[in-house]
Amino acid sequence: MRLHEYEALDIFEQNRIPVPRRGLAGTMHEALQIAGEIGYPVMLKAQVLVGGRGLAGGIKTASSPDELKEIADTLLTSEIKGLPVRKILVCEKVEIAKELYVGITVDSYSGKPVIVVSTEGGVLIEQTAKTSPEKIAAIHIDPSFGYYPYQARSLLRMLGLKQQLVTAWSDVIGQLFNIALRYEALIAEINPLVVLPNGGLLAIDAVLEVDDSALSRIRLPLPDRVDRIENPLERRGMEIGVTYVDLDGDIGLISSGAGLGMASMDIIGEKMKPANFLETGGGITADQLYRCMELIMMKPDLKAIFINVYGGINPIHEGAKGVVRYIKEHNVKIPIVAKALGNRQEETWEIFRSAGVHVVTEAATEKAVERLYELVGK
Repeated sequence: MRLHEYEALDIFEQNRIPVPRRGLAGTMHEALQIAGEIGYPVMLKAQVLVGGRGLAGGIKTASSPDELKEIADTLLTSEIKGLPVRKILVCEKVEIAKELYVGITVDSYSGKPVIVVSTEGGVLIEQTAKTSPEKIAAIHIDPSFGYYPYQARSLLRMLGLKQQLVTAWSDVIGQLFNIALRYEALIAEINPLVVLPNGGLLAIDAVLEVDDSALSRIRLPLPDRVDRIENPLERRGMEIGVTYVDLDGDIGLISSGAGLGMASMDIIGEKMKPANFLETGGGITADQLYRCMELIMMKPDLKAIFINVYGGINPIHEGAKGVVRYIKEHNVKIPIVAKALGNRQEETWEIFRSAGVHVVTEAATEKAVERLYELVGK
């Protein structure tokens, strides 16, 4: 779960990371009031859960009330990368002597936290890694050993920095690492961390993404995960407890694993377009699959539904009962193709067939998609 910038900044401030004076506005009048309290010039920053807001026109400077009115009205009625802007963050604009970068993430290969720092902030860290790798330093933290301040200081000295900056920056890194640990963050990032003319540091942007699987363990205040999802179908998927991603095709998809789902999408996509990605996870029940069918059928203009499930730990025969109950109760007429293999597969096939589902018993997903092509007329 990714937090909005204003939410991450609040957490950073609570953990003694210096952040700018700021306020959250949902209207132009609120933005005017906040700016009047802070003093001009101010930065107006669209609050949407997507990166690259600056390049997309979501970050502007206002030097006067009249300029703020125009910018705030424009931002609050705009979309950034398809997401509507409902709130803007009004921040003090500071004089910047230098921009730095610090991020903490999890190395997918080693499974260990990694601290990444760079003397080039304000740009994509991937771009810096390609063009100026000497300006980046990183260190893995062994969880069994833990993090100690000297590790950050050693890391920063690799960049040839003066001691005053090393000391101040290592303090920020220590606080950021504590936040990442407490919130089980997939990424905690400040880009840029700016050096002020007086030598002080200020985090003028903040990214914090919490591991979804850790949400039940975290005993710290967090925003409601469902409320921040703009797409109503994706919100419904989260409420059901499945992974759902809305797409622009017309073939509904239900799968019992991410791998099955991605493979199905790739093969379907050779001639048709999936309407969604839906992955049930390992907790299939009749009720869950009934609600998955409800969700799939909310998408207009579907031509067919493709079901690809595997019965290892999943009781796919129970899931089939839910699909069949939905078909019969709602008199579904579009073609439905199902590939269901594994535990109690023969029973599952018969349940599906009782409602007119086209069952494919071959192991290859390609065979099932070929049947789908035949039924849809591709």
